[in-house]
Amino acid sequence: MMPEQPETLSNQPLRFSIPARDARGRLVRLDDVLGEILAAHAYPPVIERTLAEALVLTALLGASLKEPGSQLTLQTQTEKGAIRLLACDYKDGALRGYAQFDAATAATLPQDSTLSGIFGQGYLAITFDRMKPASEGGGRYQGIVPLEGETLADAAQNYFVQSEQIPTFIRVAVDHIDGRCVAGGLLVQHLPEGEEGRERLHVRLDHPEWEHIEVMSSTIADAELADPALPLEEIVWRLFHEEKEVRIEQGDCLSKGCRCDPVHIRDVIAKFPAVDRAEMADDAGDIVVDCEFCSRRFPISLASFNN
Repeated sequence: MMPEQPETLSNQPLRFSIPARDARGRLVRLDDVLGEILAAHAYPPVIERTLAEALVLTALLGASLKEPGSQLTLQTQTEKGAIRLLACDYKDGALRGYAQFDAATAATLPQDSTLSGIFGQGYLAITFDRMKPASEGGGRYQGIVPLEGETLADAAQNYFVQSEQIPTFIRVAVDHIDGRCVAGGLLVQHLPEGEEGRERLHVRLDHPEWEHIEVMSSTIADAELADPALPLEEIVWRLFHEEKEVRIEQGDCLSKGCRCDPVHIRDVIAKFPAVDRAEMADDAGDIVVDCEFCSRRFPISLASFNN
């Protein structure tokens, strides 16, 4: 019988660890926050699904950042695909993301399109900006891997295997429930520091402890990940209830975040020479800045720089 657990709200990540297996993991489900982000643009279904998957991945990876001000950025670089650019980031629990796409190409894609159909040829870039001393693993680090596999989750999983050499399992599911888009994801890893003094785990993808965890993790169903009525704690219980000890920790609630701000935008424009600002302005004397993340326009009057 599953022990009684408080319900996990959507948009709140869950961290867990299995000490005896040297494993750690994260679960996340995006509901209303996802809807707020997607509502900024009228995305075709296949583009919406892809961006939703990318936002779940961003939340899963970003939830590992514990230092205030740290940031995780996920971006694709593509050519000859329906999506020209996809960018998402996470900072202090705030998520944002958008996709630039070719509408005519997107209209021809089936809902179950693979990465090659959606992106053509391209790469996935994952950037960590950790706000702590470099001696403690801080600073900027970026890994780039080809967009290969059936889904973005496959490409992200390849990132950890190739760039980080950490055995990793990632599964993301996207669904529509009661007219809204809901998405969830699971990330499980073998701790690279799990066996001090012995062979380092991160160079052994066939370690027996990891094989067991990977098999158990793969039993997760898409319907479980994207079900807003299913607490994340229960998913952990279903997957790993036979383990002697599973530690669970609630993460910080996620929110829709966009850092566009009229004052900040004006300060950035003010750094340009006056002649350049004049060239940027329209006939009404405004410099209009578009924010792709929140689909807002910010007109900054040239006259304001003379005050």
